[in-house]
Amino acid sequence: MINPMQQVIIAVRKRDSEAVITALQDAGVLHLKPITGGPLNTGSLAGQDALARREDERLLARAESTIAELGAYRPAPAPLPAQGEWENVVEAAAVPVGALAKERQVLQADLDAEAAYGPAVRALSHIVGGLDRSRRVSLVPFLLQPTDNVAELDAALQGSLKDRYLLATEPVGQNRVGVIATLRGERDAARTALGKVRLGELRLPGRFDTMPLSEAAAEMERIQKGGADRQVALNGTREKLAQTHGPALYAVRDALKDRVAIHDVRAVSARGKYSLAMQGYVPADRVPALTAALGKFGDAVSYELHEADEHHDRTIPVELKNNSYVRPFSLVMGLMSLPKYGTFDPTWVIAVFFPLFFGIIIADIGYGLLFLLFGMWLLGKAKRNEGWNLSFFGAYIPPATLKDLGFVTNVMAAWAILWGVLTGEFFGTLLEHMHFFYINPGLLDRLWGWTGLTFPVEPEKVAEGYYKGLIPIVFPRLETSYFSNVALVFSLLFGILQVLWGWGIRIQQGVKHKDPVHVWEGLALFGGVGALILMAFATQAGKNFGEFSNFANPLILLMYVGFALFLIGWIRVIKHYPLLPIELLSQGGAVVSYARIFAVGLVSAILAKLCTDVGWSLYENIGFLGIIIGVILGAALHFFVLALTLIGHVIQPLRLHMVEFLNPTGFNAETSPAYNPLRRLSPRTSAGQVK
Repeated sequence: MINPMQQVIIAVRKRDSEAVITALQDAGVLHLKPITGGPLNTGSLAGQDALARREDERLLARAESTIAELGAYRPAPAPLPAQGEWENVVEAAAVPVGALAKERQVLQADLDAEAAYGPAVRALSHIVGGLDRSRRVSLVPFLLQPTDNVAELDAALQGSLKDRYLLATEPVGQNRVGVIATLRGERDAARTALGKVRLGELRLPGRFDTMPLSEAAAEMERIQKGGADRQVALNGTREKLAQTHGPALYAVRDALKDRVAIHDVRAVSARGKYSLAMQGYVPADRVPALTAALGKFGDAVSYELHEADEHHDRTIPVELKNNSYVRPFSLVMGLMSLPKYGTFDPTWVIAVFFPLFFGIIIADIGYGLLFLLFGMWLLGKAKRNEGWNLSFFGAYIPPATLKDLGFVTNVMAAWAILWGVLTGEFFGTLLEHMHFFYINPGLLDRLWGWTGLTFPVEPEKVAEGYYKGLIPIVFPRLETSYFSNVALVFSLLFGILQVLWGWGIRIQQGVKHKDPVHVWEGLALFGGVGALILMAFATQAGKNFGEFSNFANPLILLMYVGFALFLIGWIRVIKHYPLLPIELLSQGGAVVSYARIFAVGLVSAILAKLCTDVGWSLYENIGFLGIIIGVILGAALHFFVLALTLIGHVIQPLRLHMVEFLNPTGFNAETSPAYNPLRRLSPRTSAGQVK
């Protein structure tokens, strides 16, 4: 649910403003809203306040850049030095860290240059001997690709320089390097000849460009031999500096952020000569914390609380407040924008249906167990307060996020295992081959006969013992010859539920906000989509259009009511939505989109079955050796198929919620800012603890 908000206005004497803002930072509950216009000053600070802000921001930037150059994770909290020592603390760290950073940068540039040009430079040095130190001869090095023709270059040089040059090449890896030696005054002519055959002079980077080739080769040789050790030593020095200066530097950085935040609060407040006024929002359940923070100032502070106006105020922040099961699914909601304040929070819907859809698609006990192991691994790291450094993505997942991710993964795994029991799938048909799961036609007739299906018994399979086993399969999605239509309609039922539910929410929100346009739009499309669904059932998906005149069929009567509701609603909103009939067809397609649950799941099951059948056939044809080969090959194929299709298995349920379900609700049309209260980072003066 969306946490209800209270709007608050606070007025304080200017001389007490810093103490009041500090108390609000300690409380950590007030989301500020800028005040614009009016008779009091707003916006940028001026005079002494502006100078103080610039100085704090300068020192904060210095601290931030020093911390970035240290490259260390946040250390344990340290005591905050006295405010008069902050600049000395920052500079004591910034000077050696800055010098070290320049040294590391130069070394890294040298290592990169050696890695890219070292072999070529050494080969060129070998070619030229000591000729690179001559005052009369000029050297033009170049690089040849395997497809380049040296003879063409030789011909171009002959045309420009006659016999007044020397040309030599030497292989370096798959390419070749070469050098042209000519008189110093004819260097440009040699370069022109290179250009004629689409070759360019080899220029070395940085400081190596001005060195003779032999000197550059010697320098790169030195870097190759000692550069890595030097880099390790510099990194060790950086770690020591981080240990020495990091704790105090972080403490000062946090305190400076708090001071800059005070300046920011003043900038978004209304300021007079003797007073300052702030406005913002506080969650209703945290009003006591706000009143406690302001109450200690007595008459020096005046404030007023009232309900936030969700109908007209678009700046009310949103905080999602859900139970312990739903809350971790806010991680999934993070892929979407926040709902608009006063509307519908879909987190609990996603918490129920997203893992359910995933489980229906996977529906494999073996795959579900793999997800369960992964989820337990994530929870184990979170329990040990360890993050997950995804260096190949350039990302770091903190322990709190890992805890939520592990919980969501385990719920998804549980549904996959449950549906795997219903479909009888364990890494495809492995347990079916072993007659642990089996098809029981009589049971399936009793379960699904109401749909008109009769499950056939094939005599040749009876002889093979196909219909014998331990646990009967109750949702045989792999029996596509007779069960696919049932599985397809089962998936579409979710589409009927969620699309109609979405338009029902649209109606409810329109009534709540007294918006007749959205009310009639919702009624029109709720009735129209419902009518299309009833028409599909009544005519058996278009096989019997004669049912249109069968008024004894209650489905037909409801269908006409639905179409009438659509026409009335369309007439009421035709000025705003003239193309609503096209939207009706689109919403019918949205219902059909839920066939993805069946289609994607069936493809996954067929691929898993093929992987297992390949391994099982090796066992049947080779024997004991086939078991070993079959297990290895089957496991490799299952891993490949799962890795190849996993993203789709997660994306499809997300898409159904983000598009087909949430579009009708209006969720994707409007959003509100996230609740971001003013908080203290540095230790409280009174408690001495980091918040």
